[in-house]
Amino acid sequence: MSAFAPDGPDRIPADSSAEAAAVLTLTGERTIPDLDIENYWFRRHEVVYERLAPRCAGREVLEAGCGEGYGADLIAGVAQRVIAVDYDESAVAHVRARYPRVEVMRANLAELPLPDASVDVVVNFQVIEHLWDQGQFVRECARVLRPGGLLMMSTPNRITFSPGRDTPINPFHTRELNADELTELLVDGGFGEVAMSGLFHGSRLQEMDARHGGSIIDAQIERAVADAPWPPELVADVAAVTTADFDLVRAGGERHIDDSLDLVAIAVRA
Repeated sequence: MSAFAPDGPDRIPADSSAEAAAVLTLTGERTIPDLDIENYWFRRHEVVYERLAPRCAGREVLEAGCGEGYGADLIAGVAQRVIAVDYDESAVAHVRARYPRVEVMRANLAELPLPDASVDVVVNFQVIEHLWDQGQFVRECARVLRPGGLLMMSTPNRITFSPGRDTPINPFHTRELNADELTELLVDGGFGEVAMSGLFHGSRLQEMDARHGGSIIDAQIERAVADAPWPPELVADVAAVTTADFDLVRAGGERHIDDSLDLVAIAVRA
């Protein structure tokens, strides 16, 4: 999910790749690979797949809300089987065509199309904030997981993503969560142990923040909202971001979870 993105490929800088946007249009609701203008958000999401994929090794995995499908395909490189579900017909068709090792189907996440206790891991990255009935979805995740199975979830941290607001800034979000609220949601939905981590900018991204008025995120948002051209320095920095530029830190460490950009939870089915 892209936080703030152009309405379509017509707003992509000339030196970006427009080919991917022609395959699955960039609307701001989801992030997609291979676009320079989208690279910061894509890498910010991709890093969580990379760091948590080893937990899927040799297991049967469901990705609930697969979007473009790059994450499901990454997991398919280590998992025994990957089933991907999304409600958007165009996304499902795209995944089916581009990622043949992923079994994809269209379904409502409030009623997952799997039997009880049928998978080992449910992956749900940057999706829960889009859902109207978050509790029902979490209960569905618990239902389809085998005993001891894992729900791995990421979501924007409400405290830093929509600071000082009761309603989300992003028009595609219904309800954003802080760490305590996410933990409560998972426990109430049938999960026992919940391990919480936070995603932060690493040292190179902190240097980029300093070059762009204190926040490379705000620099992108301001220009997207104003429909203004990107200066070459911003285009170059955004295009250069890699997954190595983010730190994933367990709650209770040196960096406070409330200061994180995204929350990453691993919950065990009770």
